[in-house]
Amino acid sequence: MATQSTTPNLTPEDRAALDDKLSQRFIELDPAGYFIIYIDRDAGLICAEHYSNDINEKGLAVDPDTGEPFPCKGPLKRTPIGIYRGRTAKELGIKITEEADPCPLTCYDHALYLGREFVRAEMALNGGQEYIQD
Repeated sequence: MATQSTTPNLTPEDRAALDDKLSQRFIELDPAGYFIIYIDRDAGLICAEHYSNDINEKGLAVDPDTGEPFPCKGPLKRTPIGIYRGRTAKELGIKITEEADPCPLTCYDHALYLGREFVRAEMALNGGQEYIQD
């Protein structure tokens, strides 16, 4: 059985600092592609567009057609290879991990990240707030 870290009673500030610290760690990119997540408030949906990518020798996501790294800022015009929509984070996660064939994920950390983002998007949708993907 795995052991768990026991840091009880963290303040909201401590939780935010821990989250920020963990966000700085290196993670390998999913060779199956990446997702752009947004909410469609009019339809009441959480949406996830799936895009293909290759990973170069430096570990960067690159355009499969050109081999060029994707820019971190500015517009990027690409066509998604799949679009998934759900009314809740759970419904969207099930569509991607259980119903899509083949599953567009190959890395556990990518699946965990998407789950967190889907919950954040659902909370924004339910609360009438803006959602910006982390």
